[in-house]
Amino acid sequence: MEDPKTLEEGRGADGHQLEPVAEDADGDKSHGNEPKSKAAEEEEPLRKHKAKRVATLDAFRGLTIVLMILVDDAGGAYPRIDHSPWNGCTLADFVLPFFLFIVGVAIALALKRISEVKYAVKKIILRTLKLLFWGILLQGGYSHAPYELTYGVDMKKIRWCGILQRIALVYLVVALIETLTSKARPNSLKSGHFSIFAAYKWQWVGGIVAFTVYMVTTFSLYVPDWSFVASEEDGRAETYTVKCGMRGHLGPACNAVGYVDRQFWGINHLYTQPVWARLRACTFSSPDSGPFREDAPTWCRAPFEPEGLLSSISAIVTGTIGIHYGHVLIHFKDHAPRLKQWVSMGTLLLIVACVLHFTDAIPINKQLYSFSYVCFTAGAAGIVFSLLYVVIDVYGLRRPFLFLEWIGMNAMLVFVLAAQGIFAAFVNGWYFKNPDRNLVKWIMQHVFVDVWNSERVGTILYVIFAEITFWSVVSGILHKLGIYWKL
Repeated sequence: MEDPKTLEEGRGADGHQLEPVAEDADGDKSHGNEPKSKAAEEEEPLRKHKAKRVATLDAFRGLTIVLMILVDDAGGAYPRIDHSPWNGCTLADFVLPFFLFIVGVAIALALKRISEVKYAVKKIILRTLKLLFWGILLQGGYSHAPYELTYGVDMKKIRWCGILQRIALVYLVVALIETLTSKARPNSLKSGHFSIFAAYKWQWVGGIVAFTVYMVTTFSLYVPDWSFVASEEDGRAETYTVKCGMRGHLGPACNAVGYVDRQFWGINHLYTQPVWARLRACTFSSPDSGPFREDAPTWCRAPFEPEGLLSSISAIVTGTIGIHYGHVLIHFKDHAPRLKQWVSMGTLLLIVACVLHFTDAIPINKQLYSFSYVCFTAGAAGIVFSLLYVVIDVYGLRRPFLFLEWIGMNAMLVFVLAAQGIFAAFVNGWYFKNPDRNLVKWIMQHVFVDVWNSERVGTILYVIFAEITFWSVVSGILHKLGIYWKL
């Protein structure tokens, strides 16, 4: 039995992903290397299964980090891959749900055996606090990386929410449910496709509670008129009022998600550059950013928190779906049953999302973290995870995806240094005469943009080679040295 001290997102002490021990119907543990009949051998490779770590987990986590770097740093040049201004889903809108999905999968593996519940709860709370600390430090306004060589934040305007803060909340809730219900887990599953849902009913109860709280609040909470102060181009502070007085509104101005955050956090602590400013109603440059239209609604200038409280409660459902995929990985020892469970659920989620979105019942919306968005992104995550599993773990084609595995093994390190621009800020700190004349800008301009005579092409090539390829090499070196940064 593994000690919880050695488990971190399903990894052993050596930093490698642990393959879950499958169990037969009678409770006997199996590592998948019993003698096989001739009929079973003919079903290879879908039934072939050996006790080894699941490389797909690291590859999926690495893919998510790569997508984050790509959309963050190339989204300005290619607005179509940047976050959708409101309804709809772009490449950037898959990143955070993919994170939450793989966190759920990892929780199932990391907590599959718990020797002491109190110790496990302590570790969960400690890790949650670490995530909150790094989230506030990196996205609360203290860090100005990579474009400004300063640090510090006005506590009256600090942003309390962010990516890591949302991950922390989802991790806390899902991991605590998994830990506190550990004694109710079955040693083996009953027959039937849906037996695994019944075996982990308390995890689904938690997801249903989160879903209910979100839906009831979203459609029943009364949203009154509200005001905010915005700075004009000439430096003047102008007060604007947004007229609401309604319930169940899913537009930018009067939704319950924004109202909860304004009341809970305070309007001065919300994100000041919401993507809705790129809507056609706000700017003629849509979907790119640009100057506001003269007839732009007042809410175009307002702050909005995309990782707020109510939307983070909805995100718990994504973590619940992720942990279900982890439970499947633990209890089904052959590839075919695993894929049957994963693909069927992913497909169902995508169908539900499309029906809700195209009937205008509940549009897919990342900013609100709508239920259709939960279904669409979690379904997509499940399908992508299944495809990677087939390619990497079933057919063994690992080599083309090693760079994703390496990044996934050091996801936190690459997230902080690359995706949050800390390393770029460090390099920018060594400038010539003035901060604008630094190595990062010189490389982008002279090695990529000038060579291709295109800002767009130069930007995407810079991101691919100077960022993604660079951090793939760094992560590979760290892996060879056995160095992993884990919270």
